[in-house]
Amino acid sequence: MIVGSAAISSLPYLHLNAKNKDMLKGNINHSVCRWTYGHLSLDELCVLIKDIGFSAIDLMGPNDWPTAQKHGVYSSMCNGAEISLEEGFNHTEYHDTLIKNYTEMIPLVAKNGYKNLICFSGNRNGMDDETGLQNSVKGLQKLLPLAEKHGVTLTMELLNSKVDHPDYMCDKSVWGVELCKRLDSGNFNLLYDIYHMQIDEGDVIRTIGENHQYYGHYHTAGNPGRNEIDDTQELNYPAIIKAIAKTGFKGYIAQEFIPKADDKAASLREAIALCDI
Repeated sequence: MIVGSAAISSLPYLHLNAKNKDMLKGNINHSVCRWTYGHLSLDELCVLIKDIGFSAIDLMGPNDWPTAQKHGVYSSMCNGAEISLEEGFNHTEYHDTLIKNYTEMIPLVAKNGYKNLICFSGNRNGMDDETGLQNSVKGLQKLLPLAEKHGVTLTMELLNSKVDHPDYMCDKSVWGVELCKRLDSGNFNLLYDIYHMQIDEGDVIRTIGENHQYYGHYHTAGNPGRNEIDDTQELNYPAIIKAIAKTGFKGYIAQEFIPKADDKAASLREAIALCDI
């Protein structure tokens, strides 16, 4: 059942406040990852973010797009073509399925007016870095002409292998950047997840400055814990966002923390305010 906006605004935990609208500075394209606010329906989340003052949600697939479009909310990072985080382009046995999935999804993403589609390296399963690079190039090269034709960018996410995704191959910038260099396409880049890369490589601001041309998208979360990006954790998000903006970045920065506060809507408001430099 679709909840109407009047019903949504009556829910006390959303704390909707029209005074917050149009208060953002406009320097950062803000987004939030759908799965981290799964306690809300998509209708409710759309109303909340529009009230905060932004209009994009990450990690939505075709089933979500009609609801988002109804609210004027943009799908800033599409998903739905991948097999899983563990089964990716580094293993050739998955290529047939991945190529089929992405060949179907890329035109659909473009048809709906979107630009970014996520992909994953997959786990190592005993594979060395070089073999993984060669296999990933082989698979992705088959898709890039279609992506270029439709103006869609395939974006591989950097994930930590120390805490959350053991054995994931694209777990450091050096591997992902090398993949970008070998593919040499404006329609392939990396999703630099600040939380994940703080765990696996640290030196976040320097790394962004040195490799920003390969990063097409950013995710946030507090470390340790993957919760709110406030002063309870070790990352200095205002400084990091300023460093990203300094590179001339014009893409999206999406909140991907798991809110643990009772007032989860307030946590999102605070995170957006913190990053709205």
